Amino acid sequence: MLAYVFYHWKRNEVSAAEYEQHLRDFHAALKQAPSAGFSNSWCVSLSGAPWANAGSDSYEDWYLVRNSADLDPLNDAAISAARQVPHDKAAAAAAGGTAGLYKLRSGTPLISPRYSLWFGKPADWSYAHLYEKLAELAGTPVSLWVRQMTLGPAREFCLHSNSPVALPAGIVSRSLETRGVFPQGA
Repeated sequence: MLAYVFYHWKRNEVSAAEYEQHLRDFHAALKQAPSAGFSNSWCVSLSGAPWANAGSDSYEDWYLVRNSADLDPLNDAAISAARQVPHDKAAAAAAGGTAGLYKLRSGTPLISPRYSLWFGKPADWSYAHLYEKLAELAGTPVSLWVRQMTLGPAREFCLHSNSPVALPAGIVSRSLETRGVFPQGA
């Protein structure tokens, strides 16, 4: 499973309530008429991510697809048919954005997770050692995502959880608390 992750922020003259409604409308339209390979999506608001709006208030959309072949249909679907108007309204209200591509390494996707821990592999660790240390989190409801092909401005790994999680000693992370925007109340 892959996730196209879109980080974006609103224009100053647009209220958060208006922007978030545009986002909910777009995600709902995509869910009602999904592209081939589309699995799910969610949107959260956050603050403190240096790769999004210089760490100020921003949003993070996660679009799940089966594999990379499903990215073109998702891209085409986002801007066509019943999804075009909600997409265009959200895009017009955005001040900027950037994106990344992540693959699910372990766990099950958590829809609108409350916490995102972003981190890189410690320089003196092998990937095998990193994954062995992260296996210590087994039994904790988390999902581990790994950036693909260095596509994206965020850190290499993202661990989602719905409660605070302590990573193994030696891993330095940026922990971001998020608030669900879509699905609403998540």
